[in-house]
Amino acid sequence: MQFLIHGVSSLNLTNDYLNHKCFLNQGIYNSRSKYKDNLNICLREVRTGSSTMGGYLNMNMGEAPDTANVLFQCRGDTRGSKCNSCGDAAVAGFRKRCPMNKGGIIWYNLCFLWVSAINETDGQFKTDYKNTFSMKNPNNVRGDAKLFAKRVVDFFSELTLKVYLRLKWGHEVILYSAGEKKLGKNTLYAMVQCIGSTLDCESCLAWSINKLFKNGDIKQGGRVLGMNCNIRYELYPFLRS
Repeated sequence: MQFLIHGVSSLNLTNDYLNHKCFLNQGIYNSRSKYKDNLNICLREVRTGSSTMGGYLNMNMGEAPDTANVLFQCRGDTRGSKCNSCGDAAVAGFRKRCPMNKGGIIWYNLCFLWVSAINETDGQFKTDYKNTFSMKNPNNVRGDAKLFAKRVVDFFSELTLKVYLRLKWGHEVILYSAGEKKLGKNTLYAMVQCIGSTLDCESCLAWSINKLFKNGDIKQGGRVLGMNCNIRYELYPFLRS
């Protein structure tokens, strides 16, 4: 089996902005509101880095109806100062793109930030299939594209199983698995990740994998990003070793 690749990108380890969504249905807050004060406390925790050294922060502040909820997570290979730097960028980006919005989500290459005025039950998050987006490598697969897609899906399934076992037998906050596999002369690189407080990591990952290939548009790489989980594959290395 051989798949030819071209136009390979360099290792993508930067804090590049990817996308955002402001939750318009949650409304806006005014400059003197209690919600603003609560949100500022949460976002300050993201920016100080003291609570995000492990790459994950799930926090709420205040009493209803002024409770601010914040979820922040770095990509599984990103820790320490790199994660903190992405947190700074995410907070600044959210304030710029969703000013005065009570809720929204913003994605960067190395992290994402989610803000909401709606409380989740016991801090556990149902999978949000609405506020997601996908990106694809512009290059087509040369060769048997359907076989290539099957190999990618199979590899994603292997990585998903590893995450499931960690969730079942351990208590890891960041549910992350990544790896590489030879495909003929090329190497496939892939990752899957869920937030530790999601109610159904497996279903979220399965939905995301299906979303990448459901229209038969098979590319050399792609990713799906949401709040509960995200996946990515490429024919070039994009993660820290």
